[in-house]
Formats: sequence, structure tokens, C-alpha cells
Amino acid sequence: MSGPPRIRSMNVAIREMEKKPVKNSVPETEKKPMTLPLILKQQDNHHNQAVLKNMSMNASCSSDASSTDSSTHSGGNMVAQRPRVATVPVRKKVGKVRIDNVGGTDRVDETDSNDSLQNKKRCAWVTPNTEPCYVAFHDEEWGVPVHDDKKLFELLCFSGALAELAWPTILGKRQLFREVFFDFDPCAVSRMNERKVTAPGSPANSLLSDLRLRSIIENARQMCKVMEEFGSFDTYIWNFVSHKPIVSQFRYPRQVPVKSPKAEFISKDLVKRGFRSVGPTVIYTFMQVAGLTNDHLISCFRFKECSAANAEAVAEESSLNSEVKEKASEEEPSEVGILLAVNKLSFTSK
Repeated sequence: MSGPPRIRSMNVAIREMEKKPVKNSVPETEKKPMTLPLILKQQDNHHNQAVLKNMSMNASCSSDASSTDSSTHSGGNMVAQRPRVATVPVRKKVGKVRIDNVGGTDRVDETDSNDSLQNKKRCAWVTPNTEPCYVAFHDEEWGVPVHDDKKLFELLCFSGALAELAWPTILGKRQLFREVFFDFDPCAVSRMNERKVTAPGSPANSLLSDLRLRSIIENARQMCKVMEEFGSFDTYIWNFVSHKPIVSQFRYPRQVPVKSPKAEFISKDLVKRGFRSVGPTVIYTFMQVAGLTNDHLISCFRFKECSAANAEAVAEESSLNSEVKEKASEEEPSEVGILLAVNKLSFTSK
């Protein structure tokens, strides 16, 4: 009874062993062999998926301007994207540099001009809106002592022209004034023909009215007479202030007068001599510009500079006067000695 069961068990084991290797050892690829078209098709599918994935990533990167990191891309897309990432920042940097340079220079000039206006305190009639030519006139000429006859005649004419024009307008036409009136040479202007000067179409007629033009010519003639009498107009006009500028020391703009007693006195003397358009207001303006009076406000930076220039001018003049006196004192004894010698000769002859 033991034999048949053994035979049956061995057969069953053999059958199971035959079945198991077939299921485990045979791969699925052997069950369904792959052909070349299928392999190529699968490779194309993988490639298309990768391309679609990269395209979606590029689209997301381009839509979001803030996320620009090329390290997230893979494969050939890294090579394609690197030039774009490198060129875009370069263009932005160049643009920023140009904008900063162009804007920076303008801003620096504005700040420098504003700082210069704030650091240097000027008279109240000079404001940030004042024209540059008028500011330069205040900083360089206003209140500086003038001793040249041509320059004095020019400033006297400009002071009279203020009745029709403003200072910025006069300064803007200053070169034309000098060309028309021969650089304000009194002798040359005195020989000008009034009819030609006031004729329609003449350059002088476009500057001032006929009345003012005739006044300039007549004042030139009278100035020539003053120069013959006193040697120079400078000596005549500075004699009214004892050759020393008047220092007003005004603190507030309201303290600056329109005219002064000294200006009224000078105006009367000029009118007696035949000058025209030389009222007290015109003469006081002339005194301000020519430096006969220093009416810069104490807070203005030009007050100290003009005062120092005036002090130097006074010191030079006093030294010249002392030299003249010394020469006169040296010459006097020599004359006395000659007289004594003559007297001795007369006594000896007797």
C-alpha cells in the first residue's frame, strides 16, 4: 500500500515543477516580443513628454518675471536659456547706468546751485527765481568802488534807464548798449548826432525812448566838461563822499531808502551843470552800483567783501596822498634854499 502513493506524489511534484518555471522564468517581453517600430514609438513618446514638460516650465518661467533661475532647467534647455539669462541683466545694468549718469549730473547741478544759494546769503532782492545775470551782477559788481570814467558813465546811463527798463533787461542788452554808445566813451558819445540816434530803425532807438537817448548824449557832453575842470569824473564824483564809501549797515530790506540826503545834494549839483535825468532816486541807485555807498545787508556775504575792498582802496589812497605830501615837503625846502641863496647873492653884491 505504500508504493502507489509514492508514484503519485512524484508525478504531482514533477508537474508542479514544470508549471512553476514556466510562470516565473518566462518574462512578459518574451510572451509579447517587441518589434523595432514599437521601440521607436515608445522613445518618441518619452521625448515628446520631456519636450512638453520643458515647454511648460519655460512658459511658467517667462510668465513669472521674478523667477529667473536657469538651474531648474535640464538637458539642452540649459544651453538655450543661458544666453537669455546673461544678456537681459546686462541690458538692464547699462540702462540703469545711463539713467543714473544722466539724471545724476542734473540732480547734482541742481543741488549745487540750491546749496550755493542757501549757503551764501544775499540781499533780499536776490531770490532763487532771480535771473542768473542779475545774481552775477549782485555778486561781482554791485557795491564795488568804481574809479574808471567810462564805467562810471555806463552805470550812470543804466541808472537813468531804470525808468523804462528793469535791471535784468538792461544787463541782457548790455553788449548792445556798449556797441551803440562806443563802449560808453564820453568823448565819443558827445560827438554823436541826435537825429541819427533817434531815427526810426537805428539800433539805439530799439533800446530806449528818444528822451532817454538825448539825455545820454547830453550827459556825455557835460561829463567831458567836468573831466576838463576836475581832471576826471572820478575825482569829481568821489569828492562828494570824501573819497570814502558810505557804509550803511542795514539789517532789513525795509531800511534801504530810495534816496538819501547825499544823493539829493549830488543831484542838484549835476542839474546845475546841465545833466539830465539825474534825479535823487537815479543818483542813489548810481551810488549803490558804483560803490559810493555800501548798502548790502549785513547778512549778505557781499557786505564784508565790499567793506574789505573799500578799506584797501582807502589805504591805497591814503598812502598815495602821503607820498604826494612828502614830495611837496621835499620840494619846499629846495625853493626856500634857492630864495636864501638869492638873498645872499644880493647882500654880497651890495
